Parts: sequence; C-alpha cells; structure tokens
Amino acid sequence: MTELPVVVVGAGPVGLAAAAELRERGVDVLVFERGPRAGAAVAEWNHVRLFSRWAELIAPAARRVLDRTGWTAPADDGYPTGQDWVRDYLTPLAAALGDSVRYDTEVVGLARRGRDRLVDAGRDSEPLSVHVQRTDGSEDRILARAVIDASGTWGGPNPLGGEGLPALGERGCAAVTYRVPDVDSAEQAARFGAAHTVIAGGGHSALGAIVALAQLAQRQPGARLTWVLRRGSADSTFGGGDADELPARGALGLRAKQVVDDGLLEVVTGFRTAAIESGASGRVTLVADDGRRIDDVDNVVALTGFRPELGWLSEVRLELDPVLQAPVRLAPLIDPNVHSCGTVYPHGVAELTHPEPGVYLVGMKSYGRAPTFLAMTGYEQVRSIAAELVGDHESAARVELTLPETGVCGGAGVFDDPDSESSGGCCGPAPEVLTLTAPAVGR
Repeated sequence: MTELPVVVVGAGPVGLAAAAELRERGVDVLVFERGPRAGAAVAEWNHVRLFSRWAELIAPAARRVLDRTGWTAPADDGYPTGQDWVRDYLTPLAAALGDSVRYDTEVVGLARRGRDRLVDAGRDSEPLSVHVQRTDGSEDRILARAVIDASGTWGGPNPLGGEGLPALGERGCAAVTYRVPDVDSAEQAARFGAAHTVIAGGGHSALGAIVALAQLAQRQPGARLTWVLRRGSADSTFGGGDADELPARGALGLRAKQVVDDGLLEVVTGFRTAAIESGASGRVTLVADDGRRIDDVDNVVALTGFRPELGWLSEVRLELDPVLQAPVRLAPLIDPNVHSCGTVYPHGVAELTHPEPGVYLVGMKSYGRAPTFLAMTGYEQVRSIAAELVGDHESAARVELTLPETGVCGGAGVFDDPDSESSGGCCGPAPEVLTLTAPAVGR
C-alpha cells in the first residue's frame, strides 16, 4: 500500500499543513475539498479577526514549501482576519501544492476495500476506500494507504436548544443565525442595527459578536442586546485578561467585559432555551426550560459551539469518547468539564490513533465538541502523523510545540452552579478593565 496516496479531507489550515508535511517526506498526497477554494470554511467568517498572531498561524512545513516559491510572508506580529488568512497564506499554499488539491470534491464515505465495518479479515492489509462526489454529480472511489480527516466542524454548529437538540421552533426559524454578524456590511448592519438581538454562547465567537454588535448599537441608537448564557455566571467567561499568553485573546475578553460593565446589554444567566415562539411582526420569544421568557426578539445569534460530522465515517472503526466525540486518548486532555482552563497538552499520533489502521481525525475535527482549539495544535498533530506514516517513530513521538496556557475557562457542566467556579490561576477574579488599543478580535 505504500505506493498509494495519503488522502487528506479538507483544504483548510490543518489539511494543507498535513499535505505540506507529507510532501516534504516524499509521500504522494491528495487533498479533497468540497468547497470551490482553499480555506472555503474560513472564507465564511472572513470578517472575524483571529487572536493568534501570524507567527502562530503558519505551519512550519507550509512555510518551507512557500519559501521555495518566493512567497512574501506576513509580519509575524500581525493579527489577520479570516480573509487575510485565506488570501495571504492558504491560497498561495494550495497553489504551491499544485494539482494535489482537488476542489468541489466531497468525501461522502470511507471504508476498507471490499469490507464493511463488521468484517475483521483484511483490515490491516487492504487499502482504505475513499468515496467522493463532485459538484458535477460524478462519483469516484480512491484507494488510499491512510486518510487524514481535517474537515473541521464549521458545517455543524450546535443548536440553540439547551438539550443539544434544536429547541422547539428552532428548525427553519429565520430569526436564528449561527455565525458572527459582519456589521460592516450594509445588509447585516441594517438587520441588526435597530433591533433586539439575543447573543447565545460563552466562547470566543460570542464575545466577538458582543463587541461587534455593541459597536453597531452605539452607531445606530435603538438597538437592544441581550446575552444569554446557560452557565450560572458570566464572570469567568472573559478569560485571562492582560495575563493571557495570547494577548489578543485576553483583549477580546476585556472588551466584552467593558460592554457588560457599560450596560450596553442585558445578561441573562442559567437560561437553557427550550422553545422559540413566533410573535407579531416577525419577532420571536425565547422560552427557557424553567419557564422564563425573553420577548420581542428580532434576531438570535446562536454561537454555542460546533460538533463533528461522523456520518460518512460509519464504516470504519473509530474509538471516540462518548461525551466529547473526540479520540478517547485525547479526550481527557481537552474535556472542558474537567479542565477549567484552556490548557491543552501537545499531542500527536499516539493520542489520535484509532482501531482502524491508517485513519486519523485531526484539527478541530479531533476535538469533537470541545472548544478552544488552536491552529498550532493541529500543525503539531499532522507533523507527528506524517512522521509515523513514513516510519519515523522517534519523530512521531517527540513533542515539538509549546502552547500558551491561559484563556477562557471551563465547560457547560462546570458552570451550572456559579459557586463551583474555579477561583485560581487564569480563572481567578475577573480582570480589571483597561483602555485598549488592540483590534476587536474573535475566534
């Protein structure tokens, strides 16, 4: 099978980094991207500024590939938007990888050649069978020695409903969106400007939306903002502040806290949405499972996290944690119900191996439903896997990454009871608000 290619699913930052690592090691690689371009998912949040610097967003192997093309690297200390990341890095990287990257091609199934999930014989000797479908309707089957699934979770936003299922009335509700609004666009500024908007969620995307919508509200009087949290308190949502090792991430939390302290929005905690009821003039009412109601809502921005799409992997044998839907060896390192801070230990092929030989979930997909993924974590994952695939076990086992430790705290379970929140380390008392010159950042 060594003559067969390694298939990478997804031409986003981690998928292209995997291709660069494999190319450097002389391995044939095919990257299948269902979108029309590299970074198609990133392009959907092109207006959002990242809290990682350029230095942390460019994979080492990708940088080496690009340097050979005469590419001009962005300044290490800049903070790009999604648009910048695609234009200045992902697009030229995909071009440098050439026809190894195939667009408008969706992987719709993965199996072992000639065998379904129940058959034991041949699972370590037969190649993997990758079923693809192109936008022109044609289908194909590609044999591969290994498959690296870097398809991410962007296409699977969690619902607003507090039970992990859509709230009653949520499906098809025009008032609900699952993306950070681009308030610089005329269309979205008109939609959110003079309206009552509910922001649901306690992660970086929600904080970014709060900051952006508060700025819009100050420009367009008449807007009303409500922040809905399932957890019992908002205090620890703001992260590490000026002690954060990712300064822009800390700045985002501080700016969101400033919005709250300035009274620019109402905060509703312990609210688990059970239903959305339609009202007059297209407005809706959110109803919690305890009976509380938020009336006269024009827009709901549901930013409650993401979940992996596992349907096309149903014929291969994965070993996933029953809670996070992440690889079982990785799950204890990232479980937000256990770890109250955003600390993630560097990890590689050992934590990402499944019972199905040659199948790896990487990047955001590997985190399942856990939040706070950093791009450089994914770059280390694929470096380790690429080393393993060529038999360099020593390099595969070696950790070549140091991650920042501070950041947004804990998970849904930890914060049901505000008295249970951590009071030390990066999750200590909410930081004092400072006057900031850092950019409005999110994600």
